[in-house]
Amino acid sequence: MPGPGPLLLIAAGGTGGHMFPAQALAEAMLARGWRVKLSTDDRGARYAGGFPPAVQIETAASATFARGGVAAKLAVPFRIAGGVIGAALAMLRDRPAVVVGFGGYPTIPALSAATLLRRPRMIHEQNGILGRVNQVFARRVDRIACGTWPTALPDGVQGIPTGNPVRAAVRERAAAPYIPPGDYPMSVVVIGGSQGARILSEIVPAAFALLPEALRDNLRVAHQARDEDAERAAAAYDAAGIRAEIAPFFGDIPRRLSEAQLVVSRSGASSVADISVIGRPSILVPYAAATGDHQTANARGLVQAGAAILIPENALDAPTLARQIATVLEHPEAAETMAQNALAQSRPDATERLVALVEELAGETR
Repeated sequence: MPGPGPLLLIAAGGTGGHMFPAQALAEAMLARGWRVKLSTDDRGARYAGGFPPAVQIETAASATFARGGVAAKLAVPFRIAGGVIGAALAMLRDRPAVVVGFGGYPTIPALSAATLLRRPRMIHEQNGILGRVNQVFARRVDRIACGTWPTALPDGVQGIPTGNPVRAAVRERAAAPYIPPGDYPMSVVVIGGSQGARILSEIVPAAFALLPEALRDNLRVAHQARDEDAERAAAAYDAAGIRAEIAPFFGDIPRRLSEAQLVVSRSGASSVADISVIGRPSILVPYAAATGDHQTANARGLVQAGAAILIPENALDAPTLARQIATVLEHPEAAETMAQNALAQSRPDATERLVALVEELAGETR
């Protein structure tokens, strides 16, 4: 039997970029007495470990035409149809007050079922350009919340700027005092993201190796790299005499960001939000294969504000990156200004804005 309190159904795809803002909303709605369910796929469930235990996690049957061979592609419509039927039956048993999709193909069943059953629904787009699934549903939802502003939307579709919600662990470090670089141990965090991280694992250690010895001796690097790239990156750091901790995923990224003098990162929406809410100088390398080049759009606000340095992937090499790293770490006053500018671009109230939209939709239904 359904428990007390209205139900929020969150649907999110299998990357941290979709799951982290979904987690932030889940935390806030639970605190307001709502029940929360998460609909995702097996890949997304790997990122769900940080969700509060009270969130019921449901694995939805979905699929994408972007993966697999001919047989897998032929099975996609049937798998999605099965997922939609399953989601619709679940909604009839436990009717959600609102359904919120955060993007990714695993959101298709929940948003489709909500459309069929005419449940209040909205999407949150983290990036400056709508993802493929959010493009499909943009005209079929009651609200579109935008994490990056402006967001490119279809003609006639209105978006509401909310910013990108960040997890409670990030909010706890919001505006943490920044220690500018100097002649003492300095921390640099390297975030490759869940896709396309190989080039950072190849170029970043080589760039650090080109820095002056006095600067290298003070560095402590935390580098997020895929398993298949970790050994090569570790060897490069060792050869340069740089202390580096390498892992495919750091569960304590908020703490590491708060202690960092510099962040080198892809410009995924969640990474940009975390960097700005905590307030740190960054060097951003947008993922060139991102749909619609949305990572460049994500970086634009920080770059234009003088909070970040942008290096396009096709211009990234070790000497170029080394010069930009030195530009930040050898100029403490400029680094401090970058940190302040990042903070000025942040939307620490993004979660509250999203909560307000959810409650507004629920109120309209009642």
